[in-house]
Amino acid sequence: MSETMIPPELVAPAFNPATFANRDDVHAIFTRLRKDYPLSQVEVPGYDPHWIVTKYADLREIARQDEIFHGGDRSKTLISQAGEELVKQYTGGQSNIFRSLVQLDPPEHQKYRSVCSGAFSLDGIKAALPGVEATAKIFADKLISLAPECDFAAEIAFLYPLKVVLDLIGVPEADHAKMLELTQWLFTYADPDLKRPGSDLTDPQEITRTWGIVFEEFEKYYQPMIADRQQCPRHDLASVIANGKIDGGPMEHRALISYFIIASTAGHDTTAATTGHGMWQLAMRPDILADLKANPDLIPGFVEETIRWASPVQQFVRSATQDYEIKGRTIRKGDLVYLSYLSANRDEDAFPDPFTFDHRRSPNRHVGFGFGGHTCLGIHLARMEMIALWKEIIPRLKSVELTGEPRMAESEFVCGPKSVPIRFEVERA
Repeated sequence: MSETMIPPELVAPAFNPATFANRDDVHAIFTRLRKDYPLSQVEVPGYDPHWIVTKYADLREIARQDEIFHGGDRSKTLISQAGEELVKQYTGGQSNIFRSLVQLDPPEHQKYRSVCSGAFSLDGIKAALPGVEATAKIFADKLISLAPECDFAAEIAFLYPLKVVLDLIGVPEADHAKMLELTQWLFTYADPDLKRPGSDLTDPQEITRTWGIVFEEFEKYYQPMIADRQQCPRHDLASVIANGKIDGGPMEHRALISYFIIASTAGHDTTAATTGHGMWQLAMRPDILADLKANPDLIPGFVEETIRWASPVQQFVRSATQDYEIKGRTIRKGDLVYLSYLSANRDEDAFPDPFTFDHRRSPNRHVGFGFGGHTCLGIHLARMEMIALWKEIIPRLKSVELTGEPRMAESEFVCGPKSVPIRFEVERA
């Protein structure tokens, strides 16, 4: 294995949100890294040095050790030196504006995770299945009503998981559009079509400013709901979160608001991205649609492959709390470690023919939901809602094709299709 540093010009494009609008370009970067620099450091101008972890086995080894590799001591997502300093100014010294499950470390992380772990367990979400199936039918009906053409990403994929999750939280439907807007400001702050109106990405303070605005907008929205649910709990997720206890007392304020934020954003955006990729593949591969129509029991496997293929959470950053040796390399205490889930899910050593979408792939032990203690809390709900939607849509589709080139969002963090234009025929009874 090479002991040399990664040439910064090779990996610098992966530090630019615009690069991710073309997945082929991104995959070319990480394919080269897996081959020539599978576990090496890079120093991109304006950023602290990072270890870039591209291999599936290495990522899993690091991601499962939350005590050694922290997510909250430094920014959990890729950020420049100047950006991190601005965040510290905004927060009074913390490296993250948000204090959600993503940024919390042991033992605090498990305490906060346990607040909703029962609600999101396999048994916990069974009660949600009838509502999810009803919502899936509503959106399948909507799709059919749009025949023969629509933008599947904008008109179905963005909106279906949004409604599922916000209904579970207890957010009135009149406010769903606002929640989608805030989500896009947060995750696709650099995308010209989805970013906060008026934001100026040439200003180095803009990212921090947008994140601060998003936090404050959510805080303003959820504070009255929290007070209401604490006084009069209901059968919704908002009541579970608002009344959650940590060591017998209430949650710290920023962590409480952040809990609502992650549920209201990551709770649907990643599923939307994955669902958009699913239709993109069906439109390109009529053989897959035919196979799923003939064998509906393959739909769960199709969903798993869309998760691997989409890898909507593309990266997280951790920092080492102690020296750690892996593959003959020593990550030093304080070093930053960039975990590429997108690369790990295309690792040639983990997935045969990884650049082929194979809806019959088995086993399919992707890391699309993360790995270890930070595995996505909503993993069972996400699978349930995607399976429910495709079970409604696939039997009713006779054929589907693209009417233009799908467009990816510009985001180096959470990314998916922002447009999937399709023409489709409907099965007639």
